[in-house]
Formats: sequence, structure tokens, C-alpha cells
Amino acid sequence: MKPESKQYTAMVGGRPVIFETGKLASLAGGAVTVRLGDSMVFAAATMSPEPKENIDFFPLTVEYEERMYAGGRIPGSFFRREGRPSTEAILTARLTDRPIRPLFNKEMRNEVQVIMFSLSADQENPLDVLCINAASAALMISDIPWGGPVGGVRVARVNGQFIANPTFSEMEQSDLDLRIAGTRDAILMVECGANEVAEEDMVAAIQFGHQAIQSLVEAQEKMAAEVGKPKREVPLFTLDPALSEQVYQRAAPALEAALERPHDKTQLTTEVEELEKQIVAEFAGEDETLVDSVKTAFEEAYKKVVRTRILERGIRPDHRTPEEIRPIWCEVDISPRAHGSGLFTRGETQVLTLATLGTPKEAQELDSLTPESIKRYMHHYNFPPYSTGEVKPLRGSSRREIGHGALAERALEPVIPDESVFPYTLRLVSEVLSSNGSTSMASVCGSTLALMDTGVPIKAPVAGIAMGLIKEGDRYVILSDIQGLEDHLGDMDFKVAGTSLGITALQMDIKIKGIT
Repeated sequence: MKPESKQYTAMVGGRPVIFETGKLASLAGGAVTVRLGDSMVFAAATMSPEPKENIDFFPLTVEYEERMYAGGRIPGSFFRREGRPSTEAILTARLTDRPIRPLFNKEMRNEVQVIMFSLSADQENPLDVLCINAASAALMISDIPWGGPVGGVRVARVNGQFIANPTFSEMEQSDLDLRIAGTRDAILMVECGANEVAEEDMVAAIQFGHQAIQSLVEAQEKMAAEVGKPKREVPLFTLDPALSEQVYQRAAPALEAALERPHDKTQLTTEVEELEKQIVAEFAGEDETLVDSVKTAFEEAYKKVVRTRILERGIRPDHRTPEEIRPIWCEVDISPRAHGSGLFTRGETQVLTLATLGTPKEAQELDSLTPESIKRYMHHYNFPPYSTGEVKPLRGSSRREIGHGALAERALEPVIPDESVFPYTLRLVSEVLSSNGSTSMASVCGSTLALMDTGVPIKAPVAGIAMGLIKEGDRYVILSDIQGLEDHLGDMDFKVAGTSLGITALQMDIKIKGIT
């Protein structure tokens, strides 16, 4: 018997976004399609029946697959089928992962997988923000415990007016490409490229976007209430409060002493790791079953000590004040044969960016579902293991490297001269040489240096910085130029890049359940 499907509609920017469920993928935990115009994506969310053993994190994977049939095309590869995910597909998966991840209980150990793919692409309505809504809706109607729903919209500005979910043709006229996701009350994710937009205009765009999200949230809430499955009870990793307190009392004084002493990243890491080994030996002894619990308790103690020092005393791990930026030094013309190179160092973060000019024929040809077919400006970002003092195999570009490269590329795009003025293909490669926080923004600064060293007539220099947040209840401290430890133990990573006139790129990721 043919199953009955149900549709739920949200009006965004005067156009319907249609959620449909009940017809496809009945064995998945939850499955939906989301449609805007003739663009449509499918999403399915499923959870493993048992928790995964011997892990200390919540195992969530989010995948998006770009199917060429959605645009009535055959893939251009030799085998005429889709291969590894395209850059655009990876960026869409990351865009979806970031707002849904904070709303899971981090103590869950059951594997959760969200898989999305394109069903139809009308070349007018982008698919990426539809994926955010599809993933959220699939989770909402599934049996997976989750704190959603989340709505996602794109905001453009044409002739001074904000537009929600603009078409590709409207985006060509826009000086803003803002993607925002959040709950009814708070913002969870911001991703933006802009043409030197003023700060107050950016705030207004984010507020406009959050208002547009409301109808998407309401449609998903209604869908979950009517067709959603009962949420499954899953075991959570629990830490013995008594053990946690004992570890804190033992570790806190030693951690305080380590943070008080002058140190670099390697010295502090080594000292903290040695202390952790001592604590594990004292509390776990020969009992292997206690090792993970003691390590988790130690991590929580370390987090509490660092955050308390910042909140109560305004002292950061490297002894800076919240507003203080690390020392900066720069150099150009590092490589004698590269067309241009720039070395940017901020504290213990160092990035070398190298520029290459090519002919128009060397532009990248794109095989994707977007109208863009040629790309004459590219930025690639490499993050080798030695940059953090580690040894790991090199296995091609990671999703993180692709995401960071795209962010820095977006930050410089508004200042790249038009082809009529500068008829060259331009490739930038940022090599991370040392990493202690905000390497993506260091690559923005290195890119500016490399472009100027090459002689590219950019419209203005672009710089970038990462901001952080430490929040407990109503108390909070905003941190300028965060380092790696503050990113790891903090609540937000907010990257901003721009010229002296305005913002060219934003990216916000948070670990708490949204900011208002």
C-alpha cells in the first residue's frame, strides 16, 4: 500500500519552503524532503541501537552528497559517476553540522548519522540552507534525542533592502551573502561573505535573518508534534560527582601553579600532560575501567580552572587581558621564485601564504549544481601535523582545511580586482607553519601580504581576527585574539575579517545552546 505523506509549509521572504515526510526512507530514524521553488533536498537521520564503547566524545557525522541528476546533468568524470565530495558539498555538510551539533547531549555515545543529498536543483534557489532545515526536520521527527528545531536562512541585501532566501540572480546584485541558523530564541551559527559592510548593517542583517527563521521553526515543531516518533531513551556517560570533586581538589592547585608560571604552548601542554598522568595513576591505579572517567574529570577540572581565572580575575592562560592581542610580525618575499609571498605571525600562530598568477585559461572549471562555472581566484589552506608538534599521516585535504580555505577566500574576494582590470587567474596557498589559535584569520592576513608582494592591485588590505566567549550564567567575558586553549575550553569561536571600511567575512561557531 502506498504510504501517505504529509506536507508542512513555512513562508520565508514571501515564498513557501515545503517540508514533506512519510513517503521516502521509512526505515531511517527520520526522513524528510525540503523544497524551495524547484530545488529540493532529502535528509535522513539515524542512530545506532547501542552506544559506541571506548570513546570520550559524541559520535555525530553529517554528510551531504551532490547528485548531478538533480540538475539534469551527467557527471564530467571519466567514470561518469559522482566520486569524492566536491568542495561545495563539504562546505554544505559543515554548514549543517555546526548548528545542529550544540543541541545534542554531549554525554551521548550512540552514533548519530545525518545524510543529505540533492534531489532537484533549479539553478535559481541554493540548496545549502535547505540542507540545514532538512537535517533539523529529520532529527525532529526521528527517535533521536535532540534539542531542536533549528531553522536556516540566507540573507542578501539589494538596493539597501534585506531579502530572505534570495535567488542566485538576486545574490549577484547583493553586497551581502549571510547564512544564519538558530532556534526560536537564539543564534547558533553565522557564515557570511560581504562587500565591506558596516558593523551596524551586519547586526541588522543578522536580526532580520533570525526573524525569518521563526516560521521554519514553527513548521518543524508542528511536524514533530503530529508525525514525530517518541524519543528513545539512551544511556549517557556519567561521571561520579565524588570522583570529579576529588580530582578537582587534587589537580586545581597544580594547574593554577602551572598557569601562573611564564610558558609557551609546548611547555604548558607538557606540564599539564605530566600532571594528568600522575592524577590517573593516583585515582585509577590498575583499574582500567576508571582511566577514562579520571581523564574526563581532569579535563573538567582544567576547564574550570582556566575559565574561572578569566571570569573572576580577567587573566588568560598566556597572562593577557581579555582585550589584548598577541605580538604581531610580518615579512614578505620569503620565496625567491614564487610570484609573491607573505609571512604572518601572531603569537605562536604562523602562516606563510604564497601567490601564483596564471592565464585566464588556468581558471578552475567547476562541475557543480550552482550557476558558477569558472573560478579565477582560489585560496587553498594546508594544516600539516608539525604545526601543532604532532606526528600524523598526510591523507589529502581534510574537511576542516577545505572550510578554512573557503573562509579566507571569501574574506579576500571583495578586494580582488575585476577581470577587466586584472585579467589573471590567481591562486593563493596558505601553509600553516605553527598553530596556536586562529590560523584561518592568520591566512587572511598572510594572503593580503602575498597579494601586495605580487603586485596585485587589491582595493584595500584585509585583516582577520578570532574572538572568543567565556560564559557562566549571566556572567561573560569576550576575548580578543583567542589562542588554541581558549578555543578548546571556551564557548564560542567568532572569526571576523574586513578592511578599514567594513566586514568582508564572518564565521561563528558556538558550543552552548545559542546566543542572543
